Amino acid sequence: MAMRKTLWIALLAGVALAPGVARAQSQSGIEGRVDRLEREMRAVQRKVFPGGNAAYFPPEVTPPAAASPAPGVPATSAVADLQTRLTALESQLATVTGQVEQNQYKIQQLEDAFNAYKRATDTRLKALEGAGTVAADPGTAPAAAAPAPAAAAATKPAAGTTTTPAKPAPAAAAKPADPARARLIAAVEKPVTADPADDLYVYGFRLWQAKLYPEAAAQLSQVAVKYPAHRRASWAQNLLGRSYLDDNQPQQAARAFLKNYKDYPDGERTPDSLYYLTVALKKLGKPSADICKVFDAIAARYESRLSAQLKADVVRGRAEEKCKAA
Repeated sequence: MAMRKTLWIALLAGVALAPGVARAQSQSGIEGRVDRLEREMRAVQRKVFPGGNAAYFPPEVTPPAAASPAPGVPATSAVADLQTRLTALESQLATVTGQVEQNQYKIQQLEDAFNAYKRATDTRLKALEGAGTVAADPGTAPAAAAPAPAAAAATKPAAGTTTTPAKPAPAAAAKPADPARARLIAAVEKPVTADPADDLYVYGFRLWQAKLYPEAAAQLSQVAVKYPAHRRASWAQNLLGRSYLDDNQPQQAARAFLKNYKDYPDGERTPDSLYYLTVALKKLGKPSADICKVFDAIAARYESRLSAQLKADVVRGRAEEKCKAA
């Protein structure tokens, strides 16, 4: 009898413990899956965020945790804890996926922008290579015939000296291909408006500003030829002389300034051309008497049209050459 009672007690205990064992095994399996998911997520985070941001990788050493509740009285069930961890993993995975997609979109934008820039640059370089060297303006090569009296006197050689006619240089001398210079030229914006004469002058001015003097001279020399009646013709002829002067070609510069005085005596930049003519003559070693005659011509015809800066330059130039009062 006692043996039967013991057997019944054992059977009842086994039946009572069976659901608990099953629950423990199920819980252990879910926890293993969650642990595996968390490890994989950390691996993804390390790949996407190699800097080891503390928001994704908790430190190895942490402050002591708060006192655990007494055994047997959990705040939440094990299933609820697992659900919370799964929810956190899903949220982190969604965040990482969104950031990866944004990065891919930004990379695609950068690639598109670079390809567009490359196509534009290639087009501009091919256009420059195909255009070749611009021909020199034939109107500026020969010496100016029959210059005005004041200008002619300024260029007359000193007594007792002989001069050999200088061989005129073309407006834009052909130079070896230079990729670096080609890039500088391509960087200068060429205007396109309803006034082609103004566009040609402005483009030449921008080349001159960029110190691309031969290229500037090639553009400026065309203005007076193509648009002789345009107001920019006097501007272009004056800047053409300055381009030669800055390129250390005073002989060519003097011819350009004289041409402006001869062809456009009332031009807006003719007084400037006469002043810079004195600079070119000085570089050519002309005597002060000839230079002073040019200053006298400026005072006689353009005194009222000189800007404040140009007036100061003329006064200083006369003093340097010791010119008599006009």
